[in-house]
Amino acid sequence: MKYLSLVWAQLFRSKTRTLLTLLSVVAAFLLFGLLDSVRVAFNSGGSVDGANRLVVASRLSITQSLPINLQPQIESVPGVRKATYAMWFGGIYRDPKDFFPNFSVAPNFFDVYTEYTVPPDQLKAFQDTRNAAIVGESLAKKHGWKIGDTIPLKATIFPRGGSNDWPLELKAIFRVKDRKNVGAENQLMMNWKYFDESNDYIKSQVSWYTVQLANTNQANQVARAIDALSANSDHETKSQTESAFQQAFAKQFADIGLIVTSIMGAVFFTLLLLTGNTMAQAVRERVPELAVLKTLGFKDGTVLTLVMIESVLLIVLGGLIGMGLAAVIMPGLTAASQGAISLPNVPTQTWLVGLGLMVVIGIVVGLLPALRAKRLKIVDALAGR
Repeated sequence: MKYLSLVWAQLFRSKTRTLLTLLSVVAAFLLFGLLDSVRVAFNSGGSVDGANRLVVASRLSITQSLPINLQPQIESVPGVRKATYAMWFGGIYRDPKDFFPNFSVAPNFFDVYTEYTVPPDQLKAFQDTRNAAIVGESLAKKHGWKIGDTIPLKATIFPRGGSNDWPLELKAIFRVKDRKNVGAENQLMMNWKYFDESNDYIKSQVSWYTVQLANTNQANQVARAIDALSANSDHETKSQTESAFQQAFAKQFADIGLIVTSIMGAVFFTLLLLTGNTMAQAVRERVPELAVLKTLGFKDGTVLTLVMIESVLLIVLGGLIGMGLAAVIMPGLTAASQGAISLPNVPTQTWLVGLGLMVVIGIVVGLLPALRAKRLKIVDALAGR
């Protein structure tokens, strides 16, 4: 573009103001890149097509349990290779603020969750010890636990013999194969049979089943067949991908999409006011210069286009820097937290939405100043009126 050097010079005419405005745009799109990536991650995985593992939970609510006698029925469905189960426990260790996921699991749990590696001798000790616990390596390091230690969990839902004390003996420590998913090591499991026999209230119930498929191309067919097992019963099921199940679990506590949308709405509204004021002030200061351009033969439409390009360029430049920083920061945050925080990379969907927002915001904030520049009368401008 032959006028790009002119636009660039006008954009940095007041370097301090432009840089401060640019930093505001960078901060806004950095926040957008981080938050929208999390939103996209939570909203993905609704279809079971192509999944190699399904989670079967209550159709009514994730808090509703299912009978244990569903396992052999699920395993008999054509296309199912293995099925395991787990029951949410929700105990706390020392301080409620220091919470980590904990639940009871079936003996074959680690046969299905093959992404976890456990030393064979430790796994056997866990399976053979009634009140045994197995924890992730990251969680063990965080609390300084070692094999043989007693972990004094406190029940928040399921008392044992009238007491909330659930002392567990640490018999095994697992590790995830993919170190990008090290956040999965921040959890504890106990034996389901011990939980079932010891808790005071609920018997022969599980929170969910995890099903390993023989053929990923049959995921939809298998899901429908599993859900048909309990159709019209008091424990109807819903088979879904693990990511969809995790979304449902997270939404018990908060609507991630609504929170992100609300925050970003406030951020971008403030950004509109800030950048709009910057562009209006920049055009007011350049009224005599714009009049000179018109005197030299620049048409009204050309002057309008120059101001609009300047506005869009300001937002796009800051936006790209901000989202680029988000892409760099997210893996760093995951690594620095040692798996306590697991953030996805900035997805393509977020980049596309971000680019669209940059252009729209640039047009909106530049429109009124550009129209003023277009309607400018040479005589009035040069006379200072």
